[in-house]
Amino acid sequence: MLNISEIRQLFKLNGLSFTHGLTNEEFKQIEKTYDLRFPPDLREMLSHMLPIGHGFPIWRDLSQRGIASMRQYLNMPLEGILFDVQYNQFWYPAWGERPEDNKAALEMARQQYAKVPPLVPLYNHRYMPTEPYEVGNPVLSVYQTDVIVYGANLEDYLQIEFNRKPYEDMDFASVKPIEFWLDLDRTI
Repeated sequence: MLNISEIRQLFKLNGLSFTHGLTNEEFKQIEKTYDLRFPPDLREMLSHMLPIGHGFPIWRDLSQRGIASMRQYLNMPLEGILFDVQYNQFWYPAWGERPEDNKAALEMARQQYAKVPPLVPLYNHRYMPTEPYEVGNPVLSVYQTDVIVYGANLEDYLQIEFNRKPYEDMDFASVKPIEFWLDLDRTI
């Protein structure tokens, strides 16, 4: 269970803003709109407080423009992987042999990406896997195929991101294994 008052205090100390949390109806609408499921601990936090401001997802804006912007945010990990496939010869070994044709490689990468645990954005290029659907998934910093664990769980991440705990003090041994994503992390 998250310590919401501690998280609020952490946000205030860092000059970050938040508003009232999402309602059950808002969660349903957002999850349906974007075909995603918030991990339970993130859902708990967002039900109490919704961070707002530069770098945070704008979950409440379900206007056409807001949805388009949010879809871009949600697609950033895929677009980064495709960029590395096209320009940096990235290929995940479990995908099998890389097609020689770059267009075919991109299509195969797109198809394979649809099978990896989805990510939900938290802040800037920090994401949380939605699978397994349970408390305690790690938070990942995802920039193209440069992926590192940035918190063993949501609270750990918030402490690290907002300078309450050094990154080096993370308990790397307790990081839950996440298919595909942690294979890209070379720090574990």
